[in-house]
Amino acid sequence: MKISVVTITFNAEQFLPKTMQSVASQTYSNIEYIIVDGKSTDRTVEQIKEFESELKNSNSPISLRWISEPDSGLYDAMNKGLHLATGDFVWFVNAGDKIFDNQTAQHIADAVQANPQCDVVYGQTLVIDHNDNPVGERHKIAPANLQKKHLLNGLVVCHQSILVRKTIAPDYNLKYRVSADYDWTCKVLEVSRQNVFINGYISRFMLAGVSNANRKASWIERFNSMRSHFGLLRTLWAHAIIIAKYPLSQKAR
Repeated sequence: MKISVVTITFNAEQFLPKTMQSVASQTYSNIEYIIVDGKSTDRTVEQIKEFESELKNSNSPISLRWISEPDSGLYDAMNKGLHLATGDFVWFVNAGDKIFDNQTAQHIADAVQANPQCDVVYGQTLVIDHNDNPVGERHKIAPANLQKKHLLNGLVVCHQSILVRKTIAPDYNLKYRVSADYDWTCKVLEVSRQNVFINGYISRFMLAGVSNANRKASWIERFNSMRSHFGLLRTLWAHAIIIAKYPLSQKAR
C-alpha cells in the first residue's frame, strides 16, 4: 500500500523542515511525498531542494515530488496535491504539522492490511505550538465509530489525522475559502465503505492557520456547508448545541 503524504506550504521556512523530517523519519517505506509550494519568496524552495538532496544521498525509499507555482489559495493548492498523488491513500500534513512519530505510517498500513475494504483511516490529534510544545488534544475528539452524522458536531476529526482512499477523494470546493475541509470530509464520509479508527495520536497539529485568523468567516462557511449537507433545521439545532457547549470546551482546554 502506497501512502501519498501531501504538504502545502507558502513562505514557511520556519516550519517546513520539521514537517519534512517527520515524513523522512517514518519506518514505513512505501511513501510518496508531495510538496506543493505557492511560489514562496523566502528560503522554502531552497529547503525543499536541500531535503531532496538529503533523500537521494541517504538512499531513502521515500519518493519526493514537488512544485512551486502561484495558486489561488490553500484549497487550490490542496487540489493540486490530490491530482499529483498516485498513492492508495492521501494524507495532508501541511507545513508546521508533523506525523506523530516514526512508527505512525506503519500503524496505518497495518490497519489497512487488517481492513482491506476501508476507505478512511483516522485517529486523534495532539495540538502543538510554534515551538513544538504540546498544548493538548483538540477540544473536538474523534469518535471511535466515525460517521457523517458526527459532523453535525463540527469537524470532529482533524484534517491532519484522516487518510482517505485516493479513489474516493473529491476535489475541494473552492467556493469555501477557509473551511472547505469540512465539506470535503462530509463528501468522503458519504461514500466511504468503512472507516477504521486508530486509537491514538497520528498527527501533531500546529495551532495556527487560515481558519484561526478568520474565525468569523470560518463559522459562516461551515454553517453554509453544514446546511447543504444536513438541511437548515438540523444545522440550526446543531449550531445551538455547539454555541452552548463552546465556553465549556474552551475552559476544558
